[in-house]
Amino acid sequence: MIGRQLIDKLSSGWMLVCTSLLLLLPLAIGTGLLAKSIPVLEHQSFFSLLSSAQWSPMEEKFGFYPFIISSVMVTVLSFAMAGPICLLAAIYLTQYARPVLLRIMHPVIDILAGIPSVVYGVWGILVIVPLVADYIAPLAGSQLTGYSILAGGIVLAVMCIPYMLNLLIEVFRNIPRELNEASLSLGATRWETIKFVLVRKGMTGIISAFGLGISKALGETIAVLMVVGNVVQVPGNLLEAGYPLPALIANNYGEMMSIPLYDSALMLSALVLFLIIFLFNSLSRYLIYKTELT
Repeated sequence: MIGRQLIDKLSSGWMLVCTSLLLLLPLAIGTGLLAKSIPVLEHQSFFSLLSSAQWSPMEEKFGFYPFIISSVMVTVLSFAMAGPICLLAAIYLTQYARPVLLRIMHPVIDILAGIPSVVYGVWGILVIVPLVADYIAPLAGSQLTGYSILAGGIVLAVMCIPYMLNLLIEVFRNIPRELNEASLSLGATRWETIKFVLVRKGMTGIISAFGLGISKALGETIAVLMVVGNVVQVPGNLLEAGYPLPALIANNYGEMMSIPLYDSALMLSALVLFLIIFLFNSLSRYLIYKTELT
């Protein structure tokens, strides 16, 4: 009896330790990045670093504005393409399609989620970049290489689809069938039932799925840096090249470790990316909280 109680206490203690570690992990990451960013913050103010477009590490000029704008443009574009597709596909698979189609889709989604990002990047170079250069850019009257914000957004949208679609399917599958049947029995059409009952009931799950997809897009690195062009500039349109924050860190960190201020600037860029994702997730949680109250 004493042995079983001891085992229960030990199990509970270990689970508490593991949970505490998970809770402290974001704080530890943020603290570490902040500590490494202090040298560049002592050299230049935080808001000046964020608002400046001058990037010349050898002259100790570190303006993150072009990188932040590129990150935002690629992320918003990818979400604008992937979000509606995932939502409509999830509704069709759970409300209109036969169950066998959903069983076929699940392994397809798993395969898409399991493909390494570098493979998506190679696919982007071989297919999306030439598509943008040969067909889309000429329509806009431009002759470009195809390495652009648009190419990065398309590749990123494809990468985000399995994560968002999988969550949205589970959201709609977990809505009680009685709600659907009650709405139909009152004379509502199938689309009215989806629009006014299922979507509203699953709104918190939909926000969570979209939030996860956008967070994934914000932090994606390899595939994006392979197709986005990596040019330090504020993109004037979607056909111009950009340089997102994750690509900046991945491209330069290893070779610039010997330059203290440059190393600190790259750590600050990682901290900025961390803060953007943190703020975005906080906003998602707030929207979920407000939705649950209504």
